[in-house]
Amino acid sequence: MSATPESLQKFIDFCKEHITGQERKEAQTFLDRFFKAFGYEGALEAGAKYEEAIKKGSQKGKTGFADLIWKPKVLIEMKQRGEDLNKHYAQAFAYWQRLVPNRPRYVILCNFDEFWIFDFDNQLDEPVDKVAVINLVERASAFAFMELGNRTPVFRNNQVEITEIAARRMAELFTILYERLSKKNILN
Repeated sequence: MSATPESLQKFIDFCKEHITGQERKEAQTFLDRFFKAFGYEGALEAGAKYEEAIKKGSQKGKTGFADLIWKPKVLIEMKQRGEDLNKHYAQAFAYWQRLVPNRPRYVILCNFDEFWIFDFDNQLDEPVDKVAVINLVERASAFAFMELGNRTPVFRNNQVEITEIAARRMAELFTILYERLSKKNILN
């Protein structure tokens, strides 16, 4: 299963025309069409489950209900259009913590306009990416985990990857400076 620019654009167009952003009324339709954009017959056909009960998943320690769980790939929590997704980080994290064994690798918070993608195994405090629904065609690589196979997603805010790149560049700079200064006998 694989997304094409055409299938992603079809999803975007569907959302513009039919989705008003009401969480309870439209979340499952939105998510089913999202899965179809990636080449699946639908979310259920891909093996995902809607409204999965999560014991002690609510803030009060009671059972919570995740909008969609697709183990071991992704947990998706939907919020109403315009909702500040920062306010729902704790809920998504609590759900993810409780989903053992075989916990999903990624967590998505979505308010029908924007996807916030989290990889809690590598980066706790910030999403590894934020993708507007209208930019899905250009940013499809951030959702490589939705496809069959082991394609690595390309995120724009992967702090672990950024730190590794910065460390490599600093080491290269140190080596260059050391070699220059050694040639000038400044270090001896």
